[in-house]
Amino acid sequence: MSTSQLLKVETSGVWKEGVKTEISVRHFEPFVVDEPKSLGGTDEGPNPVEFVLAGLSSCTSVMIAIIAKELQFSYEAVEFVNEGSLDLQGLMGVEGVSPHFQSVDFDVTIKTEETEDRIQQLKEKVEKRCPVMNLLVDAGVPVTSNWVKG
Repeated sequence: MSTSQLLKVETSGVWKEGVKTEISVRHFEPFVVDEPKSLGGTDEGPNPVEFVLAGLSSCTSVMIAIIAKELQFSYEAVEFVNEGSLDLQGLMGVEGVSPHFQSVDFDVTIKTEETEDRIQQLKEKVEKRCPVMNLLVDAGVPVTSNWVKG
């Protein structure tokens, strides 16, 4: 039986106007989270769900670095492209329509001399351990990931 090793993560936010919020994380400069004008914002920053997709890319990147070291997997570069689909009816309160992502397509291009089997091994371990990936999957969001050798 293992002992929990909990890491607390904190952020704070201040509503600015409309749908715009200024977010602070640790010692970094605050950043704006907003919506595009088509959704009532001023388009001064990415919206929350864009940050979720950005979190998926960056979390996957962190996990690749950690697990590649464990597997002695060598790579030179990684690029991410992702796209999520939302049904705006869910955001507007239509009964029976989920407000979260309906699906996410996640493409990873990894520049490596490793074999396809080793890439698959890395992919499986990363996706099993990536917190953001697991948030999406555990919420029932179909995530289609495609890892290719670049």
